[in-house]
Amino acid sequence: MSRAETLTRLHARAFSGQGRGWSVAEFADLIASPLCCLCAGPHGFALARVIAGEAELLTLATDPDHRRRGIAADLLQRVEAAAAERGALDQFLEVAADNVAARALYAKAGYIQIGQRAGYYVRPGADPVDALVLAKALGTLDRGRAPT
Repeated sequence: MSRAETLTRLHARAFSGQGRGWSVAEFADLIASPLCCLCAGPHGFALARVIAGEAELLTLATDPDHRRRGIAADLLQRVEAAAAERGALDQFLEVAADNVAARALYAKAGYIQIGQRAGYYVRPGADPVDALVLAKALGTLDRGRAPT
């Protein structure tokens, strides 16, 4: 099984029932891009893209059978470090407003809300859910500054 296939299967398990999953082709394109950094382990992965000094966390997935063990926090730290090594000063992400566990993870990691996208996440048989846009400064020179 290819790496893209493995990521697709894990992502589908992690986000089951939350809309269209990402395809093998989408993962293959992302992980082949020199702009993307992938930090993966046996039970989860984080994928970010770095462009012009900014990183975007594209997805963070943890196998549902292995949650609440610090895997997501570790992957988030690893992908932040990888993005910073590639020159990112800030990292941005979007999280569903109703994803309490993810919001707590990001708050504990120092992310702050900088925006909101109404009805961003469309799920089968449910009302759309807003996306919260979060950001965190990554640079070691000025960790206390607000993202730009």
